[in-house]
Amino acid sequence: MEAVRGDHHDPAPLREAMTGASAAFLLRPPGPDEGQDAALVAAAGATGVRRLVKLSAVGTGEPALGPFGRWHVDGERAVRESGAEWVVLRPSTFASNSLSWAGALRAGEPVPNMTGDGTSGVIDPRDVAAVAVRALLDGRYAGRTFTLTGPEAISLPDQVAVLASVLGRPLTTRSLAPDEIREFLRTTWGFDDAQAEAVVLSTAFVRDGGNAAVTADVPEVLGRPARTYRAWARAHTEAFGV
Repeated sequence: MEAVRGDHHDPAPLREAMTGASAAFLLRPPGPDEGQDAALVAAAGATGVRRLVKLSAVGTGEPALGPFGRWHVDGERAVRESGAEWVVLRPSTFASNSLSWAGALRAGEPVPNMTGDGTSGVIDPRDVAAVAVRALLDGRYAGRTFTLTGPEAISLPDQVAVLASVLGRPLTTRSLAPDEIREFLRTTWGFDDAQAEAVVLSTAFVRDGGNAAVTADVPEVLGRPARTYRAWARAHTEAFGV
């Protein structure tokens, strides 16, 4: 494997990196679209890449998600209009998001709960990776958009309960009202007002049941059940001080 430094504002190294490739996996940091996907698609087209697999996000295009729902709209469109074979992957909440709780749990503090009892089809990132590999190697999935979820819809308090069971110690959560969410994001994560407001909208979407879908897309592609949140937790106990 060779790493190549690139910048979506500079087409030349992107084209150099893709020269000789037959398929490309498009991944960019979370955040508003700054043209990264469009630049990668253009480089792929210029170098003859025949298959594109884009990592998008669950709820893309959903107005109730606010800014988060718009992050991947243009990128998905660029992939679909590329002229190449394409696959779009829309994973639900990553199980690995729980790693952001590790500091609080090691300190014996409750996990901040911004989504109430709202559930999500939490997915193990290893399953996302496995589906991406299949999509890159197998043309039968061309033209498909997959919503990738785990086998069950699970709330944040239920995730914490699973972690407590796996870690063998009591853990708690602390529910945050919208104003408390804004304050927590500003003081703990350094968010500005616009970023905090976007999170408030997205957490309300989950709290109101908007992210509760569970699909059969992972089993369809991989030929086995999606991994459970408990399986992910068991594989990552060391991150929580065990």
